[in-house]
Amino acid sequence: MFKALVLEQNEDKSVRHSIQSLDEIALPDGDVRVAVAYSTINYKDGLAITGSAPVVRKFPMVPGIDLAGSVIESADPQFKAGDTVVLNGWGVGEGHWGGLAQQARLKGDWLIKLPAAFSPRQAMAIGTAGYTAMLCVQALERAGLTPDRGDILVTGAAGGVGSVAIALLANRGYRVVASTGRASEADYLKGLGAAEIIDRNELSEKGRPLGKERWAGAVDAVGSHTLANVLAQTCYGGAVAACGLAQGGDLPASVYPFILRGVSLLGVDSVMAPRQIREAAWTALASELDTSKLDSMTAEIPLGEAAVVAGNIVRGQVRGRVVVNVNR
Repeated sequence: MFKALVLEQNEDKSVRHSIQSLDEIALPDGDVRVAVAYSTINYKDGLAITGSAPVVRKFPMVPGIDLAGSVIESADPQFKAGDTVVLNGWGVGEGHWGGLAQQARLKGDWLIKLPAAFSPRQAMAIGTAGYTAMLCVQALERAGLTPDRGDILVTGAAGGVGSVAIALLANRGYRVVASTGRASEADYLKGLGAAEIIDRNELSEKGRPLGKERWAGAVDAVGSHTLANVLAQTCYGGAVAACGLAQGGDLPASVYPFILRGVSLLGVDSVMAPRQIREAAWTALASELDTSKLDSMTAEIPLGEAAVVAGNIVRGQVRGRVVVNVNR
């Protein structure tokens, strides 16, 4: 038997949650069974657990798009009992039972071996948010951005993606401008490496199709008017990596930044990225991410508090990263 956070759907389509004890035979199909040590709460987990968006595709569902733990048994030759593994995405926690449980059964192709530089707890302090941040940084540099090009903006800066992105960019020598709606987090953001803090209200309302050139590039986890304004204020030949929709999934922008300034909009997907891309991102994280900064942005909760934190993250009340110790 193992404990899990289980989501079920009410007749009115609302979602209810409970901690349940389940038998191993209840686990979905897969060729690797994992003893989960830690999971985490990402924005998508918040949407799933609160029912704020139709993230979950079937019920009952164990949420949690991330997990780290050790292999119990494997029919996949890539893994053996005792291997420490990490999972990010692949529709887990949406269409396949996820990481907010003490056990998971998964497809081996979804897993990678955890770099020795990280413990399972640190892996979940990174989670999909931090892994996505690295994908964004790598995308910007493939587009030709270098520290001497100018400032790099990070929106949603106090969130998970934003926090890790600031730390990574600062470590690579960029001058980082952090956009946040929480002025009280200025010291936290500067501690991660931000050189300047701006109020998100500068970007969150309807703006001009083309504005003053302010930054060479950006990591945007917000979308909607914010992303439109970021594009409108990006310098000639700059690039913006878009990976989230905290403000909304729309993009009320014009073509002017693209055709008059040669700005590139880089879509970053972390859910279905192939193994080679995942391993490259995790290898880079292992060599670059300052674990002391990672610790400073991380809080730990027991499984029983996951639903409360899920509501908080949807309301924009969570700073940095939250790891879930599923065995507490």
